[in-house]
Amino acid sequence: MALAETSEQPAAERASGSSFYNAMRILPRAQRDAMFEIYSFCRQVDDIADSSGPRAERRAALDRWRADIDALYAGRPVGRTRGMAQAVAAFGLKREDFHAIIDGMEMDVVADVRAPDEATLDRYCDRVASAVGRLSVRVFGMNERDGIALAHHLGRALQLTNILRDLDEDAAFGRLYLPAAALHAAGIAATDPAAVLASPTLGTACAQLVERARTHFEEANAVMARSPRRTVRAPRIMGEAYRLILDGLIERGWSAPRAPIHLPRARLIWIIMRHAFI
Repeated sequence: MALAETSEQPAAERASGSSFYNAMRILPRAQRDAMFEIYSFCRQVDDIADSSGPRAERRAALDRWRADIDALYAGRPVGRTRGMAQAVAAFGLKREDFHAIIDGMEMDVVADVRAPDEATLDRYCDRVASAVGRLSVRVFGMNERDGIALAHHLGRALQLTNILRDLDEDAAFGRLYLPAAALHAAGIAATDPAAVLASPTLGTACAQLVERARTHFEEANAVMARSPRRTVRAPRIMGEAYRLILDGLIERGWSAPRAPIHLPRARLIWIIMRHAFI
């Protein structure tokens, strides 16, 4: 069965129920609608990467997205990109950032990522997270230099937190994003996800990513501290929420069974309210 080419679900509905949706609701309508379009795009290409279809079909589906993005920028949007056209025009979104996100998803399609080297892991984080940030900071209205810096650091902080949070979920797909160097430092020779997650020294490997994520959170906070408050309300919410998730993972530990860590809805609402009116 061929992969679905379009989604009739409105962009806002695709985001509904996520922490992303709640954080973006505080934005003015034009910004909010643009962010929902970005999120919808990311969800659709991520669904392709995570589907159980043959790799060749998934790569072809991502190639069709590349062609549709190119058509959008050539002034010929198709059905599934028409909602993105206004956001692209209004906020100067860059085609290369959409392509980077697709390239990141393709990394998961070409082969199961297992114990990547440092350069590959950083490239993956840049494509699937910081590229989303580069689109987002244009919508938020940040200046170019600080916006790119925030996208770099906050994107990597969020993605490294995702990697640590989703160890078991990713292993079910045959994937392991913990870098080879961290495994080696922890004395783990295996790269098979199940074997790595069963290792008694898993926590040592995870600790390296924890420190890296913390550093990126600190750098992101420094950028936001010197930026106009109105431009960083939404990223502050996402950063604070994910930092709490990281803290929860550290407190829980890395030994099996690893209980899922979720930010309570009431706590998220409290974070949103703190930043909604500054």
